[in-house]
Amino acid sequence: MNGRARLASVDALRGLTVAAMLLVNDPGDWGHVFAPLEHAAWHGCTPTDLIFPLFLFIVGVSITLAGPITSRAIAWRALRIVALGLLLNAVAHWTMGTREFRPMGVLQRIGICYGCAGLLALHTRSRTQWLLFAASLIGYGALLALGGPLTKADNLASRIDTALLGRFAYEFDAASGLGHDPEGLLATLPAIATTLLGVRAGIWLRDRSARTLWFAAAAALLLGAAWAVWQPLNKQLWTPSFVLWSGGWALAALAFAHGLIDRLGAPPFGRALGVNAIAAYAGAWLTTCALEGLHWGTPLYLHGFAWLTPWLGPAGASLAYALVFTGFWWALMRVLAQRGVRIRI
Repeated sequence: MNGRARLASVDALRGLTVAAMLLVNDPGDWGHVFAPLEHAAWHGCTPTDLIFPLFLFIVGVSITLAGPITSRAIAWRALRIVALGLLLNAVAHWTMGTREFRPMGVLQRIGICYGCAGLLALHTRSRTQWLLFAASLIGYGALLALGGPLTKADNLASRIDTALLGRFAYEFDAASGLGHDPEGLLATLPAIATTLLGVRAGIWLRDRSARTLWFAAAAALLLGAAWAVWQPLNKQLWTPSFVLWSGGWALAALAFAHGLIDRLGAPPFGRALGVNAIAAYAGAWLTTCALEGLHWGTPLYLHGFAWLTPWLGPAGASLAYALVFTGFWWALMRVLAQRGVRIRI
């Protein structure tokens, strides 16, 4: 098994994860979405809730498999990803104007997690990384427990978002003055732990310890389920139980992709999206901003997909739009991949 084969499975898994992101982020009608394609309202975990932690996990795997890299290169790439996230949020604010400019977001969290996990992978040993992983979960869990009830209004993470982000949080109630951000500040700490788990999984792949992935997946799922008895699964808070539960599924997905693609030689389905993952995400975001800003989104859905409602139902027609939107970006990334174009952020 060589590095190129390992990278094929990781690229494929990354691409499928981005496809899932686009699918759940771009329904034709937000009022009609199948339940598994929606996030849990607060506590709980749907399949959609597993997508973002899987991407962060793959970021960690990729750090290990990328080969030699310098601290400077890691820091600059992290900053570029964060800057792109800020730019996309600025475009959304400018074109749609539905809320105040939002400084936090998906790409911002990816950039922070990449930078922190990358520097830890470069400058710390295995034992230190595991200690930091455990300490971050235990420490964050203790902070949440001591910080009050885990309701959206009263939990410690939301109170910090209210104090530091205020009206610039993803959610802000002007009447009560309460804010909350699903990619908020304090909850980024356990998200770094998710990425660090990916770093360790990448080392198991590199060292040809694929069986360890399955054992680790089972252990993480069991620990996550046990921890959830004390602190429930919650993606928006990125609770320790959620780190372990989502990490277990990520480990299992990586083990499965590795076995299927690297060992059995199956085609790396999704790799075209995977090699230009952030470019596809950013392009889809800008397309949505353009459609909404020009007021073309609703007419496009009504004339292009709503006619399917009598046969598929309203949720089915909404999903059809999401599938076509995702398929468009998949096809575009496939053309770029065939021409050897790689857009590296």
